[in-house]
Amino acid sequence: MQSCGSPARESALPYVLPFLVFLGFLAIADSISFLGAAEFPLRVVLLGLVLVVFSRKVIDLRVAKPIASVAVGIGVFLIWVGPDALFPGYREHWLFQNPITGHLTISIPENLRNNWLVLIFRSIRAAILVPIIEELFWRGWLLRWLIRRDFWKVPLGTYATGAFWTASILFASEHGPFWEVGLLAGLIYNWWIVRTRSLGDCILAHGITNGCICIYAIAGAKWEYWM
Repeated sequence: MQSCGSPARESALPYVLPFLVFLGFLAIADSISFLGAAEFPLRVVLLGLVLVVFSRKVIDLRVAKPIASVAVGIGVFLIWVGPDALFPGYREHWLFQNPITGHLTISIPENLRNNWLVLIFRSIRAAILVPIIEELFWRGWLLRWLIRRDFWKVPLGTYATGAFWTASILFASEHGPFWEVGLLAGLIYNWWIVRTRSLGDCILAHGITNGCICIYAIAGAKWEYWM
């Protein structure tokens, strides 16, 4: 696996395609719900294949600051669940659930919430695949592309105020009713890529956040965190 930011010309496809496939699955979720429990391993297998076939050369899992990255991931998790834990009913406010940001939905049907096969594959997707997919797109590609269209000439972790904030706001918009904590998470992950210049560290931090959310959702039946 080679590091992002090579001076040679790079295609955006390995960075963008897995994210588009991921969004595509979200868009057709209702249409494939008839698959039942089989939907969850199917998503993991297909997303994994897309990463292996199209993105393996740009995925860099080397970690420079493992302990700090784990701490960042835990910190983002606490930010993510903190408001709702401290203020019951907080997420029901119109600022978070409205026609623009959408409404809370749960991706796992009630009859599958005790199915351990479903929970395992849903957790694998959230804690392993999604961090790779999203970090390739947001920090590996978009943050650099917003600075310069020939993004491969922009070193990973380069700071530019406009790109930094634009990517953070777009990252927030991806998370619907959780947009405000999504914005903070986007700012923190962007700061971490600037600080470490390491895609692997951001993937680790993101994975820790999502892994903690998985444990929190399953242990506390907080299924709204699995939109």
